[in-house]
Amino acid sequence: MEAAGEERRAPAAFVAAVGPEAGGTAVLPERLQRREAERQRGVARQRELKEAQAVREEGSEFFAAAFGREREAVEALLAAGRPEEAAERLQGLRKLLTESVRFLAPYEVRQGQEAVSRLQAELEARRQQLQPKKKFAFRNLKKEAAPGAEPRHAEPEEPAQPPAAGSAEGESGGAPLCGFSRAEGRELELGPAELLQRDVVLEELRGCRVRLRGNPNTLRVRECRGCTVLCGPVSTSVLVDGCSECQLVVACQQLRTHRTRGSRFYVQVTSRAVIEDCSDVSFAPYAWSYPGVEADFESSGLDRNSNNWNLVDDFDWLASDSPSPNWSLIPEQERVSCWD
Repeated sequence: MEAAGEERRAPAAFVAAVGPEAGGTAVLPERLQRREAERQRGVARQRELKEAQAVREEGSEFFAAAFGREREAVEALLAAGRPEEAAERLQGLRKLLTESVRFLAPYEVRQGQEAVSRLQAELEARRQQLQPKKKFAFRNLKKEAAPGAEPRHAEPEEPAQPPAAGSAEGESGGAPLCGFSRAEGRELELGPAELLQRDVVLEELRGCRVRLRGNPNTLRVRECRGCTVLCGPVSTSVLVDGCSECQLVVACQQLRTHRTRGSRFYVQVTSRAVIEDCSDVSFAPYAWSYPGVEADFESSGLDRNSNNWNLVDDFDWLASDSPSPNWSLIPEQERVSCWD
């Protein structure tokens, strides 16, 4: 019996680990302590992730409800023939979308932008319906012409409006397109009245300098070479495709760049910029000012305090442990601060 009792005794090493020298309290080996600490850190991480997900879901639900109410209010004002009040509510709707981009899923942002663009188009159409028809006084024109005087020249035509060949990426279906195409070595410019909530296209330009002073709805820059594009705040998205050796100064909600080489971007963007099939592109903060720019920012709904100019997603570079070689930040000493 005595021998059997000895066999049932705990090993000496275990007794030493939890024995009386620990003051009656069990002391775990260091290896087990480390494992327990890792387990607790994992539990804490899972709790933080769940809390962050709950915050995102709560923000998304609040946005959906608020956006739906404001959209219905704009639609009701348009139906009642009150376009100016609708324009004011639409501006608030656009600002709500801009401020919510950080916690919305990409498809929610896209749906919100499509709704805003549709309402903007309806607003412009409603304004046209309610606008009094202009009466032309041909008789007055005849009286102004003195005998022997040269006939008056017609007013300069508006900048060429590239035709919309189908629904290209980034098109909003909003107000008619405007912009410039197939020009070389020229100074090109559009002002606030021409740009307000319009969809602007710059296409196949060579060595041109373009100034867009105003608040467009969207901007697309395609197949341009050696150009400088200065643009006021864009309410929704900017798409740059197939460009090279260009400098672009833009402020927008979303910036997407495809098939572009050797170009510099000075941006204010509320979401992360996206590049794909690009190389040698670089970024710096938005750096253009002109008379009326603050009013244009206000009408665009963009938040001047929100700028992710240095956050770029490269869809061709998925390695998380090393930076993409396709884009970089422009060194401060090389940044352009004065464009005019």
